[in-house]
Amino acid sequence: MLVLLLLVVGFGVYVDSTLARVSALPSDSETSSSGTNWLIVGSDSRANLTPEQRKQYATGDPESELTDTIMLLHTGSGPTTLVSLPRDSMVNIPGHGRHKINSAYGRGGGADGGGPELLVSTVEGATGLHIDHYIEIGFLGIVSVVDAVGGVEMCVPEAIKDPKAALDIEEGCQTLDEATALGYVRTRATASSDFGRVERQRAFISALLDKATSPTTLFNPFRIIPLATGLSGAVAVDEGTHVWHLAQLGLAMRGLSDGISTTVPVRDGVVNWDKNRASALFGALKADEQPPENALGP
Repeated sequence: MLVLLLLVVGFGVYVDSTLARVSALPSDSETSSSGTNWLIVGSDSRANLTPEQRKQYATGDPESELTDTIMLLHTGSGPTTLVSLPRDSMVNIPGHGRHKINSAYGRGGGADGGGPELLVSTVEGATGLHIDHYIEIGFLGIVSVVDAVGGVEMCVPEAIKDPKAALDIEEGCQTLDEATALGYVRTRATASSDFGRVERQRAFISALLDKATSPTTLFNPFRIIPLATGLSGAVAVDEGTHVWHLAQLGLAMRGLSDGISTTVPVRDGVVNWDKNRASALFGALKADEQPPENALGP
C-alpha cells in the first residue's frame, strides 16, 4: 500500500511538473470576492494542429488567436455556478477601449501583459469578481482529452449538420468521439445560434469532466495514465494552479447537477449585457451567495 501510494503521489508530482503555465493573473489586480472563481477559456488556436488535422476537423487556417469559449466557474458556500460569457459581448478592454470580449486575448502583449493576463483583467473589470485560477484549452486539447477518456456520453437535443465544423450528428443519447465533440462545441448552425452554442459548451464541459473524474476512469490505468499525460499537454494554467486544483475543478463541475448553469443576461442579441441583471448576478457571486432567479440568463 505504501509503495502504491508513493507511485500515485510521484505520478501526480510528475504530471504537475509538466503542466504548461502562463502568466495569467494580474499582479496589480484590485478586485476581491468571496469563494473561488475559475476562468475557463477555450482558445481557437490551431497552431499545434497538423494540416491533416485542420482538414479533418474543418478548423481552417492556423493564424487565429481568439477565445472561442469563456466561462466563469464560482464555488463557495452557495451553489456551484457556471456562467458563460458570450464571445461577442461588448466590454471595456483595459488600454484598448470597448471591443468584443473574445478579442482581449489577441490584444495582449507588450506593456499590456500577455494575452491571458489582459483577458483576466477584462473579465475582472466587467464582472467585479476576482479570478483565482485560469485554465485554457485549445482545439487539440479537446481532441486529446476526449480520446483519452474513450469518448463522452451526451444526450443531443437536436440533429445538427454543419460542414464548417465537420459535424453531422443525430438527435439522441450517444457517445461523442473527438472529432464529433470538437464540432459540437464549435458549431453555430442552429436556430438559437450563440445562445445554443454556449449551452452546448457548458453541457459538454460538464459531461467531459464528469467522465474524466468517474471511477471507471480514475481506477482504470489504461484511462487515467493517458488522460493525465494528455492533460499536461492539452491545457495551460496560471502559475499558481497545480494538478490538485484541477482535481478540485473536476469535482466542482460534477457538482453542477445541483448547482446553477447559466449565461450572463443580455439585453439585445449577445452583444450588450443587461447591466441591472448582470450586476445582480455577479454581485451575488462576489458575496458568495446564490444569485436571484431574475438575474440568470438563458
